[in-house]
Amino acid sequence: YKFLIAYVYSMIKKDINQNDILNSELLNIIDYNYIFDEKPIKRIKTKPTLENSKSRLEALKNKIEAIENCDLKKNASKIVFADGNIQSSIMIIGEGPGQKEDELGKPFVGDAGNLLNKMLKAINIERDKIYITNVVNYRPPNNRKPKPNEINRYAEFLKEHISIIDPKILILMGSTAMEAILGSNKRISKERGIWKEVIIKKKSYKTIVTFHPAYLLRKPDQKKFSWEDLKIIRKEIDQLNIVI
Repeated sequence: YKFLIAYVYSMIKKDINQNDILNSELLNIIDYNYIFDEKPIKRIKTKPTLENSKSRLEALKNKIEAIENCDLKKNASKIVFADGNIQSSIMIIGEGPGQKEDELGKPFVGDAGNLLNKMLKAINIERDKIYITNVVNYRPPNNRKPKPNEINRYAEFLKEHISIIDPKILILMGSTAMEAILGSNKRISKERGIWKEVIIKKKSYKTIVTFHPAYLLRKPDQKKFSWEDLKIIRKEIDQLNIVI
């Protein structure tokens, strides 16, 4: 019996041609359940088609709109889902809608949106070439920060959102976005400007944290740090040969 196990393991370690004839009786002795196929294995994953992405995004939006017993939804006028190019390799995640966003149904408008546009242009990126969303899709009352239970509840939708867009670079703007993806035991001052590999739905995403534009409007002295983050992002875009 030990000889049989040793023999099987030696076969597993070898590069086995799919056309080889293996002893099925031998494999059955130790309960291995193999299925052999003449077709080549497809190892390269391709980005979802535009039609598929649109369909999945619409289904996700409907799922969020159907959410029940949500104080955010009760106090908001409309859902703020996303904006930008759904086939972009760059995805930005902010906190949640403010008053202007709630009125227009679009993320990052108003003063914070204008600053974001300027930040992107500073590293030669046009806003309509990337994809933007928020952690929560309804405006918190009085523009307050989303509560931990709200962040956790919407994180499920957010991770599905990321999976659909499937970006090469994920940019988390602000502590709420950082908390939703990296956890609540982080400090943005220590996490910003550092590339991380984040696993979402069994896939790794290159992720970086930086300050939210709304925070920079309140704390303009922090813009120098944000500029350093932007340069790091631009460098990575160039190294990955991402066309924007």
